[in-house]
Amino acid sequence: MAKFRAGVDIGGTFTDIVFLGADGRVLVRKVASTPSDYAKAVMEGLAQGIKDLGLSPQDIGEVGHGFTVATNAILEGKGERTALITTEGFRDVLELARIRTPRLYDLYYQKPPPLVERSLRFEVGERMTFQGEVLKPLDEASLEKVLDRIEASGVKSVAISLLHSYANPIHEERIAEAVKERLPDAILSVSSKLLPEMREYERTSTTVINAYVRPVVAKYLGDLSSELQKTGIRVPLTVMQSNGGLAPVESAIEKPIYCIESGPAAGVVGAYHLGKRLGIENVMTFDMGGTTAKASIIEDGEMLLAPEYEVGGGMSAGHRLLKGGGYILRVPSIDLAEVSSGGGSIAWVDKAGSLQSGPQSAGAVPGPVCYGRGGTEPTVTDANVTLGYLNPEHLLGGGFPLDADAARKALHDKVGIPLGMSDIEAANGVHLLVNSNMARALRAVSTERGRDPRRFTLVAFGGGGPIHAAGLAESLGITKIIIPPSPGVFSAFGLLFADLEHHFVQTHFKTFDQLDFDVANGILDRLREEGRSLLRAEGFDGSRQQVITQLDMKYVGQTSELTLAMPQTRFSLETLEEIGASYGVEHEKTYGYQAADPFQLVNIRVIARGLSEESRVPDRIVPIVAAAAPTSSEREVYFGQVGEWVKTPVVGRPSLKGHIDGPLVIEEYDSTTIVPPGWEASLDSSGDIALEKAG
Repeated sequence: MAKFRAGVDIGGTFTDIVFLGADGRVLVRKVASTPSDYAKAVMEGLAQGIKDLGLSPQDIGEVGHGFTVATNAILEGKGERTALITTEGFRDVLELARIRTPRLYDLYYQKPPPLVERSLRFEVGERMTFQGEVLKPLDEASLEKVLDRIEASGVKSVAISLLHSYANPIHEERIAEAVKERLPDAILSVSSKLLPEMREYERTSTTVINAYVRPVVAKYLGDLSSELQKTGIRVPLTVMQSNGGLAPVESAIEKPIYCIESGPAAGVVGAYHLGKRLGIENVMTFDMGGTTAKASIIEDGEMLLAPEYEVGGGMSAGHRLLKGGGYILRVPSIDLAEVSSGGGSIAWVDKAGSLQSGPQSAGAVPGPVCYGRGGTEPTVTDANVTLGYLNPEHLLGGGFPLDADAARKALHDKVGIPLGMSDIEAANGVHLLVNSNMARALRAVSTERGRDPRRFTLVAFGGGGPIHAAGLAESLGITKIIIPPSPGVFSAFGLLFADLEHHFVQTHFKTFDQLDFDVANGILDRLREEGRSLLRAEGFDGSRQQVITQLDMKYVGQTSELTLAMPQTRFSLETLEEIGASYGVEHEKTYGYQAADPFQLVNIRVIARGLSEESRVPDRIVPIVAAAAPTSSEREVYFGQVGEWVKTPVVGRPSLKGHIDGPLVIEEYDSTTIVPPGWEASLDSSGDIALEKAG
């Protein structure tokens, strides 16, 4: 029996599982997530797929995983109780943060509470300069007192972040050694090992987040690995990182900060490979799930990475002027914008009588009202059912019936009556409002970054993406949309397309005229060798190693930097000239101008990538089990742009022949595509649906 690889992506409402054969054959399964124990849904879905394929567990050759466990621990405040050891005088760096608020005129806004309560933030006497010189030796007596208090507190996870430890880690190393001697069971997160970068707040926040979620992630991944072994799936578990690369499970447990946004990143990786296959270099991704909607761009054939992002900020848009709403993670991640708008987002009327959607979500339990699982608050999914976009009898191939009458009643009671609207007006209002909210994410990665969205092709996926894609595209002037095969589980495909990666960084804060080439090249050599050593240990020899170097740069006097690929393998005058020219172009694209100020190097980054012997992306995806045919050939659908019900043809993806004008509904197992009036749909040779604006 041919080997299959399995990709598992946990979402807020559903857990998506893809079984992919080397010949492109695919089986997809979508099961309700189990928030009380996420591994339960994972194992249930894997068991279903193995049975349906007629496989044995030994026929699974790889399991790639994207999960929300770490994110949820932060959002719900359910991480491990953590202690922080820091330099004397810097106990409150988490409170001070960047002294910014994302909602300046909101009198009720409150900053998220620090992940470490003040009574567990401890100071030790020591001081290092930014050049790595010891200004004040470590005070061993103060360290002993801190260890006494940590031991008395019963805390098991300890974060260590000292001022300027990126330049000289000897004090952090001594403290880590002392903690291990006194508390051998303590779980340590040390900033100089996790993130040897300047900026004490960002480094401290990142180290604390690692300490806060590490025990939770370790338990989850450990339990899941054990369950896989018991079932007979005895292959290494790999985890998607926020930067778009895979990590071995051991690395994910040690450094969970790299995997916070693993699910959303997987979808962008899938879109990246889809764009390469179709020859489309400029892609805007739109991923709408049950709880959130995410957007990113792929420009000139390359995914864009951001050096940091915020967790729990409501909208992780990466807007350079709207920081401060969440917890900063200073790790490379795919440049994503995220809004709290998904199929499960609850529609409600505020005290001023305005319609709102989210950020509260019905999640998987109880879920939207139409799921019939006890939900009482109307959601975006309830609105889409009421408008006729979703077939109550066809979701998941008919295996997940929806109660359209209950959805309509909830909208009537909770939205229609308070606003004096009819049921349909209320449903259409919710649909339009959530489109407006999600358009913010698309603009955040395009116009707010100096990119014209009209240059991009929109790739829409997730359970709700193809429903809302055309409306969003119209609002941004985008004229072409691609809906990939199995769009509702597309992020799980990305887990199987990605390569294994390790990321390394070291601050080297020098203006170009101060740069010592020997010192800078020494840092490069050390980081590259770290990466190559890890890859060799994981079975990747020299021919299957790819090492990429990047530089964080800025103009002198700026407070933020841009990341660019290093044009040469070594630092030299030629390298500085080339990178300076590239920086000017990127700065103008991002900020609208170039300056004559001197350049300053901030960080040196290395990405070590392990390459597979064979391509991980099949030429064509072929569903093993075709989706059940729609129960009717047409139904009444309400299109807000024409303001009336329209009798609309309903077809399956394989039935698309030639170019078909909208209105049209395309139903499949895991998602539904809405083609409104004024758009046309076609199917390409690889099974992708292409939507184009007519005229």
